Amino acid sequence: MLTVDIYSKNTWWKIAFLFVCVIIGAFSLYFTDRIVSKLEEREKEQIQIYAESFKFMMTNDLDKDVNFFFEKIKKANENITIPVILKDGSGYLTASESIQIPPGLNSKEQQAFLRDKLNEIMRDDNPPIELDMDFHKEYVYYGNSHLLNMLRYYPVFQLIVVLIFGLAAYLFFDASRRSEQNRVWVGLAKETAHQLGTPLSSLTAWVEFFKSDPTFDQEIVKELEKDVQRLDVITTRFSNIGSIPVLKEENVAETVEVFLSYLKRRISSKVSLTIENHLTHPTVKINKYLFEWVIENICKNAVDAMTGVGALKVTMENGKHNQIIIDISDTGKGISKQNLSKVFNAGFSTKKRGWGLGLTLAKRIIENYHSGKLFVKYSEVGKGTTFRIIIAGMTEEVA
Repeated sequence: MLTVDIYSKNTWWKIAFLFVCVIIGAFSLYFTDRIVSKLEEREKEQIQIYAESFKFMMTNDLDKDVNFFFEKIKKANENITIPVILKDGSGYLTASESIQIPPGLNSKEQQAFLRDKLNEIMRDDNPPIELDMDFHKEYVYYGNSHLLNMLRYYPVFQLIVVLIFGLAAYLFFDASRRSEQNRVWVGLAKETAHQLGTPLSSLTAWVEFFKSDPTFDQEIVKELEKDVQRLDVITTRFSNIGSIPVLKEENVAETVEVFLSYLKRRISSKVSLTIENHLTHPTVKINKYLFEWVIENICKNAVDAMTGVGALKVTMENGKHNQIIIDISDTGKGISKQNLSKVFNAGFSTKKRGWGLGLTLAKRIIENYHSGKLFVKYSEVGKGTTFRIIIAGMTEEVA
């Protein structure tokens, strides 16, 4: 059977937006990683120059001009804020650069302080530079500059910002779409109620005319009157859904049973309809017309799913935390697993006829207007489906 989803084409922009965010994030990570790699190579070269300069100074007699040149190289390396510690072959830490040693420490305390810093530097995974002196070896340990460390974490920070921006934009567009849908619902409902008003008044007048005519079959008049009353209920439904509905204390069991008795006369005689009422406290705050609409939409879908032959069962019982549970089960064709997540989507339908709005309206009425829940409790292809409604009951007053 043809599956129709008139809203599915509107989801393309979500995929496109997500794709753009992924591309931006990936490009940012790649570009920043390239910068970090270049900066690492540059700092390694600078430390290599520093190490060679130190070796040259320690193994040669230098005149004043060469010492002055070395001081310039040393000063240039200090300006890049790369932490450096020199260690000889015996493990003694001989010197350091770009490390602020607290004043007032003796030589032993300075060694302990530098060893702690050396452990921090070694965590940067930069292999030490080995200097082969005349009679011993020196090792130059260096860490990453503050700028390089910032650049390492910058892609993560930037990616988080992009994700936050993407999420905010998605929520904004989704809220705008929902707001637009709400305006469409409200406008359509109000217009429908308005359009039904005039012919309904005319039909009511005609029914009264036939009731006053003794020659007209009064049984037919009674049935016509029921249908006119039904149209009046439908008009009231659209009027209520087009505004904030008023909730009143109602006996939910009576509301369901009255509708089912009306439905029973209008469905195939091959569909058995049973009601199990286990409610001990059936009073709830509902909008009677809208709640009845929910039951109607679910039951009519069930009858359609059974193609005129099967069993429709409605069970009502009290649940935990003062809840009222209504299960509507059928022995129809069931819902496939791939369609379970779509049954409440506006425009989704597996029938050749219909707009696929019945279950969407039902879920909106239960969850938005009655603060309840409506979901598919069970469904198996070829065996049937059970829809469950959960709404909050009222606490029984103690005399």
